[in-house]
Amino acid sequence: MDFKDKMILSIIQENSTLSVKEISEKIGLTFTPTYERIKQLEKNGTIEKYVGLLNREKLGLNIVVYCNVRLKEQSQKVLESFEKNIGKYDEVQEIISLSGEYDYMLKIVSKDINTYNDFTVNVISNIPNIGQYHSSIVLHEVKKTTSFKIDLE
Repeated sequence: MDFKDKMILSIIQENSTLSVKEISEKIGLTFTPTYERIKQLEKNGTIEKYVGLLNREKLGLNIVVYCNVRLKEQSQKVLESFEKNIGKYDEVQEIISLSGEYDYMLKIVSKDINTYNDFTVNVISNIPNIGQYHSSIVLHEVKKTTSFKIDLE
């Protein structure tokens, strides 16, 4: 990956709606080589997908919770079963496998505290092999980004 590829990635992270023409003007290449570079970055998986970032509160999702989960057992079968079960719920935005005290951290969005409570009571607590879960409610998002620092050197 060279300097121009890194420039493309930085630009796309900032605004993925720019046209190839606009990107090519910003990086100082013509349309065709810029287009080919973008397609190669997509093909090799550096660019996974393009998304629109939505304001969750304007969608009525007013609460974010990080829920740490400890399973009763950590066999491969149990871990895979938990991941499959919890992954099917739209409220769960991220599932992260952890080392340490807990086995997983879930990022969950919900309409309000009552809706989140219903989710824990009716979903999380009913998944087989749940040993313990601990919820941390986000009070204020100090920094929120989806961008990676790309060293342009």
